[in-house]
Order: sequence, then structure tokens, then C-alpha cells
Amino acid sequence: MHSEIIMNKEYSGVNPVQFGHESCEKSHGFGPATRTHWLFHFVVSGKGIFQIYGKQYTLTGGMMFVIPPFVETYYEADADDPWEYIWVGFTGSPPLRLGDYYDIPRALRIFQRMKACHELHNGKTEFILAQLWELFSFLMEENQTKEDPINTALNLIHSQYMTPLTVQQMADRVHLERTYFSKMFSEKMGISPQRYLIEYRMKQSKIFLSLGYGVTTTAISVGYTDIYNFSKIFKQRFGEAPSHYQRNCKKNEAPIGKVNLPI
Repeated sequence: MHSEIIMNKEYSGVNPVQFGHESCEKSHGFGPATRTHWLFHFVVSGKGIFQIYGKQYTLTGGMMFVIPPFVETYYEADADDPWEYIWVGFTGSPPLRLGDYYDIPRALRIFQRMKACHELHNGKTEFILAQLWELFSFLMEENQTKEDPINTALNLIHSQYMTPLTVQQMADRVHLERTYFSKMFSEKMGISPQRYLIEYRMKQSKIFLSLGYGVTTTAISVGYTDIYNFSKIFKQRFGEAPSHYQRNCKKNEAPIGKVNLPI
């Protein structure tokens, strides 16, 4: 069996509002103008210029430019080789920080696929939305080198502590060599990634035990299939067996607090 590590990022809504494609006339321009929604233009062929934030970019086939809401932009097709582009607009919050443009030719198939929405009657919005999320996944990969690898690793731990998560998987997720990743993590957090994972699992286990779940259920719920090993680590960390801790919780009716890390 192969299981992928997927992080729950609790995304907010993204809602498509327009889609279209055009082969522009020579020197055809639009703007300066602003919009109330996000707009992506993917250049299929040809070239043109894109102006935003006082900067100008020359863009060619395989590139995509990004127009944020309420930002003034201007774009114009080349006088000799005017561009053909496909655009999609949406409201809401993209799940990543977007640049002014991307050189991302592999996204062509996504934009070309969007054209199939013309064949649909009732499912256009949902179809475009599915393509948008695939595009976001591509853009996240493009932005990977700009991400803080330690924050990414922390998000991974917080969302996947209940799985057989390893330090190697964390390092692979942030595209770093394991030893170097561990050194970076320890320098920033003051604790090794393995120790942080254990501490997070232990504090989560106290919550489950306080709620009345059995030791076996709790152990499995925080990533331990070896119940003896879980009990041993719990006792080392808190000075009492998990079953004893649970009995004390029932006796004292201890409130359940939030998990605060780092330790």
C-alpha cells in the first residue's frame, strides 16, 4: 500500500466568475484598468507586454500573468507577433502568494482543458473550479523554493502526527537532505524534528485520554501502533502511565486545554 501525506490547510472558497480565449489583433491593448476579482491570462502563442506595479514584462507563449483585484494593469499584444491567450477570473482567496507572472508551459493543458466548459450546461463553474485547483497545485510547486521549509515541516507535523510520519518524509517534503533539514529545524525551534513530533503526539494524547478514549484508541490516534511503546514514552514524558493519567482526569474533572508548542 502507498499512502500520500496530504495536509489539511482549511482552504477558503474560490469561485470562478469568467472564462474566455482570444487571438488578439496586432498591438491590441487593454487598460489601464482594475478589476474586483483575480484574473489569470495564459499566453498560448505570440507575445506582448504586461504592466503592473510600475514594472513592465515581455511575455511569450507558455507564460501566465496575474492580475490581482483592485490593482491597475495594462497589457498589449505585440505589433508583429500578437499573442493568443486564455483567461480565467475568480473571486475568493488563492491558497498561495502569487507572483506577477509565471513561466509555466506545462499549465497549457489545464487552460486548454478549460475550453471544454463550453460543452457543459449546468456544471461550468464546478468544471472550471476543478481546473483552477489543479493550476494552484502547479503554482505551489513553482513557489516551493520560496517557502520557509521549517514552517512547512511544522504544518506537516500538526496535520499528519497521527500517521507513521518520519523525519525523512519531512525532509523530502521540503526538498532538503535529512541531516541538513534536522539541523535547520533544531536551530529554529530549539528541539529536533523527531523530538517535536513526539512532544506534539504526547500532548495530543493527553487530550484524547481526557475525553475518555481508551489507551489503545489514543495510541493509534496519535500515530503509535505499538501500545507498549506509546505507554512507555507517555510515562517518560509525564511521569505516569496513560491509564493512571486518565483516572486522575476523571477524578479531578480536569479541563481540556489547548496544545501550545514549541515546548
